[in-house]
Amino acid sequence: MKMKLAEIAKAIAVKNDISKWQDVEITSVAFDSRNLVGGALFVPLQGQTDGHRFASSAFDNGASATLWAEDHSVTTSEDQPVLVVDNPLKALQELGKYYLHKINPIVVAVTGSNGKTTTKDMIASILSTQMNVTKTYANFNNQIGVPMTLLGMEPNTEAVVVEMGMDHFGELDFLSNMVNPDIAVITMIGEAHIEFFGTRDKIADAKMEITHGLKEDGTLVYNGDEPLLNERTTDLKQVLRKFGRQLSNDLYATSVNAKTHEIEFHVNVWPEDTFTIPMMGEYNVNNALAAMTVGQILHISTKNMKNALANVELTANRAEWINGTAGEQILSDVYNSNPTAAKQVLHAFAKTPTEGRRVVVLGDMLELGDAAPHLHASLESEISPNSISDVYLIGPQMKSLYSELTSRYGADHLHHYDIEQKNQLTSDLLDFLSQKDAVMLKASHGLHLETVLDSLTK
Repeated sequence: MKMKLAEIAKAIAVKNDISKWQDVEITSVAFDSRNLVGGALFVPLQGQTDGHRFASSAFDNGASATLWAEDHSVTTSEDQPVLVVDNPLKALQELGKYYLHKINPIVVAVTGSNGKTTTKDMIASILSTQMNVTKTYANFNNQIGVPMTLLGMEPNTEAVVVEMGMDHFGELDFLSNMVNPDIAVITMIGEAHIEFFGTRDKIADAKMEITHGLKEDGTLVYNGDEPLLNERTTDLKQVLRKFGRQLSNDLYATSVNAKTHEIEFHVNVWPEDTFTIPMMGEYNVNNALAAMTVGQILHISTKNMKNALANVELTANRAEWINGTAGEQILSDVYNSNPTAAKQVLHAFAKTPTEGRRVVVLGDMLELGDAAPHLHASLESEISPNSISDVYLIGPQMKSLYSELTSRYGADHLHHYDIEQKNQLTSDLLDFLSQKDAVMLKASHGLHLETVLDSLTK
């Protein structure tokens, strides 16, 4: 981005006189005073700490200006540009929407209980073969991350792929109306955040909010294998495009060959072509089909889609194979977890060829509410001594799964740890794992299993 303060002040209804700073140029936006570059506009957000406390540090680190909440006394120097607003977060969102309208790219919005980050990466890879593309960094997919994604666009951006997450009603409605997508994508409906919604039906209602800001001539791309979505699209006036495994979908896989590090598949629309994605798990074929549907809508050539999928760069720690220090192969999927995703990864991992042992390390799945004990225990359907030799569980909710598995595994092969025993878990894994083993790590982000992963890969 590149805007002068005069333009920014007009876009976000600044309340103070900034005429002496109107020609100051802003080239980026940051809300972390430690991670900004020269030319940045600092946004002091109010969360566990008040970002206004770090405005001086932001200027010391190169910020060119800062937003400032009207109900806070200004504490910066008189020569430091300050833009007074009602609410810095609201101003950030307004500025993001303004800049989006200014650049005017094609907007693709992606949500879903599982697979949205992978699908976002695949869509961006496909579109970037023929367009200048910006995509959501990591999983910056909330009311802060979405405007940050928009403000990260270069002036020549032709398409922006925006990931959208949610954990309450109204969130996707707000984000969708912020970006007014040309194409909205719903990957699937699972149990993620069921603590806040109660049922999958209500999760589906919340996911459909992504259509609230969808342009009148826009397109909804969704998983046609999901009855909850089919029921909710009958009255939608926009174009509908379905993907999945069933023959009733517009795009479906006619064959799938899943290997350890890649999947080959064929698609009904291009029967002579073999598509490859560099990841495990048949469930990722649906993510690829969603991305290919978007590519088809935007006239990306089949050749370019094939190359883009084969070489897609995925966000870290999502079903990513990493070499361990003992020579073991580690399947890192530690960013997040929910019952549907965990079962999918376990199912794929159980089929992974290995000359050693298959070992799973599972941590609690959060935000499942009263259903947590049952949903944790339900993972037992994918865990058998015939395919997985050893099981390591961590967290209070995983006691439910531990109880289900005690009849199948002896004490030497089934282990449970409390949260505060993470160091012991790490130590035990380091002692146990050896060359040729395959080990899978998956948990909700709140358990921070990435610290265990770091110890296994140092």
